[in-house]
Amino acid sequence: MNVMIIGSGGREHALAKKLAESPKCEKLYIAPGNGGTHNVGENLSLDISDFYAVAEKVSALKIDMLVVGPEAPLVEGIREYFEGSEEFQNLMIIGPGRLGATLEGSKDFAKEFMKRHGIPTAAYSTFQRGEADQAINFIKTLKSPYVLKADGLAAGKGVLILNGEDEACREIELMLEDGKFGAASSKVVIENFLDGIEMSTFAITDGEDYLLLPSAKDYKRIGEGDTGLNTGGMGAVSPVPFAHDEILKKIEEKVVAPTISGLKKDGIPYIGFLFFGLMIVDEEPFVIEYNVRMGDPETEVVLPRLKSDLLSHLQAAARGGLKSENLEVDDRFATTVMLVSGGYPESYEKGKKIEINLDPTENEILFHAGTKRRDQSLVTSGGRVISCTALAETLASALDKSFKLAEAVKFEGKVLRRDIGKDLLT
Repeated sequence: MNVMIIGSGGREHALAKKLAESPKCEKLYIAPGNGGTHNVGENLSLDISDFYAVAEKVSALKIDMLVVGPEAPLVEGIREYFEGSEEFQNLMIIGPGRLGATLEGSKDFAKEFMKRHGIPTAAYSTFQRGEADQAINFIKTLKSPYVLKADGLAAGKGVLILNGEDEACREIELMLEDGKFGAASSKVVIENFLDGIEMSTFAITDGEDYLLLPSAKDYKRIGEGDTGLNTGGMGAVSPVPFAHDEILKKIEEKVVAPTISGLKKDGIPYIGFLFFGLMIVDEEPFVIEYNVRMGDPETEVVLPRLKSDLLSHLQAAARGGLKSENLEVDDRFATTVMLVSGGYPESYEKGKKIEINLDPTENEILFHAGTKRRDQSLVTSGGRVISCTALAETLASALDKSFKLAEAVKFEGKVLRRDIGKDLLT
């Protein structure tokens, strides 16, 4: 079949590499792709927010399956756009409709969903623009640290965890009154802080049944020791060493199954990936957030461990036949270290020439994110540049390989966290 992936990051490069391995994949296109995806498929210069232009390409290239990588097109209704045309009635679309995508598009919607279906999450209250005073009064009833979340999409940067009450109150005013995160913070969710350890798990669902993908742990802060600003992700590890069988069983029984069941009860059709951001507190899982697509950089450690045919799984999901699919997973550890541009997640320069001084082996993979081809050179084009992934029998060995890969990639201003996964070695 002919497949088109929407997106341009490391997640999309990982999806492209895995889908290209399938014997069912005849032609693979990535729109717009990046400086690495052209090695596994054909890049298409497209504005992915222009659904008309995307549809023209889908039609011209006789695309059978559309895999939507990032969240924004899903929240904006790309599924409804295609489903509204008779021409695309047979197109398989991987990604939920607008209502399902609201699980990520609105933190308040997600919290109400969890409350309604008894899914464990932190206690919270939501405030809108014009209610900064009420929000500040609510903060004063809580204990430090304070968790503030922009309700809408903020590229992974709309969550603030603050220790000081005065700082939290200032940030509330900046978010609600000054639009710190634009329209995303016209509504703010304030949560009780959960003291535990984070991890994520992922599912592919056809709306009735699901396949659980390997779990992972990512590292969001820019600085070592989890300090500094939130980013889209600085590295990840899979599997999660502390997530033993009993924890995984609780996650499935208390979080995953009730979520799929809740979607059905609420009449929300859902086909695609579902990401569960979790906090494990005293061996119990609590949902921090939903994402309606695969995480990034978690995809770069989850998919390399997948031994079965991802395209077959996605085809079954699109056709409502996921129940008959069997997932096969590599038992080895996968780790990734993200190389980012100096200044990220704030302002940074682009166009820095990238040099790669090695040929990665089968168990060493460079997933491109913010890269593009300029003439005969590879240059930086984003904040997160390249994800350095490695597989090995032990976590320590996989990390060692990832850091060696990271050292072999050179560009001006390169930044990385050298403590990725180190907290899990003990």
